[in-house]
Amino acid sequence: MTITLLLLSLMAGAQTSMKGRMYANPNIMQQELSEQFKDIDKTMADKRKEAIARAEREKGRRLTADEVKRIDAELAQAKQMVMAIKKGMKTAVSIEFKSEKDAVMRMDMNISDEALKAAGVGWLKRKALKAALAAAPKSHKVTYEVKGNLIITTDEDEKDTLHLSTDGKYIYGIMDEGKKKTRMTLTRTR
Repeated sequence: MTITLLLLSLMAGAQTSMKGRMYANPNIMQQELSEQFKDIDKTMADKRKEAIARAEREKGRRLTADEVKRIDAELAQAKQMVMAIKKGMKTAVSIEFKSEKDAVMRMDMNISDEALKAAGVGWLKRKALKAALAAAPKSHKVTYEVKGNLIITTDEDEKDTLHLSTDGKYIYGIMDEGKKKTRMTLTRTR
C-alpha cells in the first residue's frame, strides 16, 4: 500500500502542468544586497581602523582629532553612498508559462538617478546608462520542459535549470552575470 501511494504521488508530480502559472519577484537584488551589506557597520569600523593605521604609518605619528574627523566624514559619506545604491537598484524578474512548452521571461532593471549620483556617476554616464537600460529587451520567449521538480528552459542554444518547490509556490534559480551569480526566488502569483 505504501509503495502504491509513493508511486501515485510521483506520477502526480510528473503530471504537474505549468500552463497558466506565473512566478515573479519585484526585486531579486534586495536579498543579494542585504546579504552583502548586512554587516556594513562592522565593515566600516574595520575600514576606519585600517585608514587610521595607514595614515599614521604615512605620517609617522598619531593622527590629530581633526584628521580622525576627516577620516570619519569620508567613511560616513562612503556608507551613505553604499546605502543609496542598495536602495536604488531594482531588478524585477518574472516567468509566465503560456502553454505546456512555451514561456515568457521578463526582466526589468532599474537604477534610480539618486543612487547613481551618490555613487559619483556623472550626468552624461547616468543618461547613457538609463538609455541602455531602456533599450534592453524586457522579455524573451523560451521553451521549457518539466522533469520532476526541475524546469529546464531553452533560449536559443542556452539552457537554464530552475527548481520548483515541492508545494509549487516558488521557483528557485541562479542568474548568471559573467562571474557573478545571483540567487533568485520567484513566488507564484497565479
